[in-house]
Amino acid sequence: MNGPPRDRGDPSGTRPDPSGLPHHRSDPSGTGHDRAGRGAEDASGAAPRRRARRHDPGRRDRLIDAALAVIAERGVAGTTHREIARAADVPLGSMTYHFTSLEEVLAEAFTRHADAVARVFDERMSAARDPDEAAEAVIAMVSADLLGSRHDLVLSVELYVAAARNPALRAVTQAWMARSRRALERHFDATTARELDALIEGLVLHSALSTDPMTPEQIRHAILRHLR
Repeated sequence: MNGPPRDRGDPSGTRPDPSGLPHHRSDPSGTGHDRAGRGAEDASGAAPRRRARRHDPGRRDRLIDAALAVIAERGVAGTTHREIARAADVPLGSMTYHFTSLEEVLAEAFTRHADAVARVFDERMSAARDPDEAAEAVIAMVSADLLGSRHDLVLSVELYVAAARNPALRAVTQAWMARSRRALERHFDATTARELDALIEGLVLHSALSTDPMTPEQIRHAILRHLR
C-alpha cells in the first residue's frame, strides 16, 4: 500500500511546519545555536572578536600588598584566598595561578613587610657616625618607625605570633633578626647588638599589648640605660 502523496510544491517531500517558521536542524552541541549560526559574521562580514585578555604584569605584587592589608585588618586567622582577591580586586583564580598555597602568600607578604622595616633600620644605622648617634637612631627607629604606624605594628605582632607555630614564617623572623643585628654591629659589638635587638622586639610587643604602653621618654631611657 502506497504512503500519502508527496506535496508537489515541496520537492523534498517534507511537510511544511504548521507554525509557518523556517525549519532548521537542531544544534548537537546543545548551545542553542544552529549550525549555520556558529561563528556567524556581523553585518560588515567580520567575525566577532574574542575578548582580549587583560595584561596585568603587576598582579602578583598587588596580591602581596593586598595580603598585608588583609592581615592588618583581619589577622592571619582571618586571611583567606577570597579576602585577598577581593582586596586586590582580581578574580579568585588569580590566587592559585600565582601562588601554590596560602602559606606561600603569607611568607611572601611578611617577607615584604620585614624587608621594608629592615631597610629603614639599615638607612638609620648607616647614617649614624658614632655610637651616640647610633643610639639615637635606635630610639627613633622604635618610637617613630616601629610604634609610629599602627598598621606596621599590627603586622609585626601578627608575624611574631604566626611564626611561633609556622616554620616557614619563623625563617622570615630569623632573617629579619639577623639583618637587624648586622645593622647594629656597625656601631656595637655582637653581644650588645643581639641584646639590643631583643630589647627592641620586647618594646614593640609591650607597646602593642599593653593598655598602658611606655612613653617615648621611657623608651629612650630603657635603650640608653642598656647601652651605658
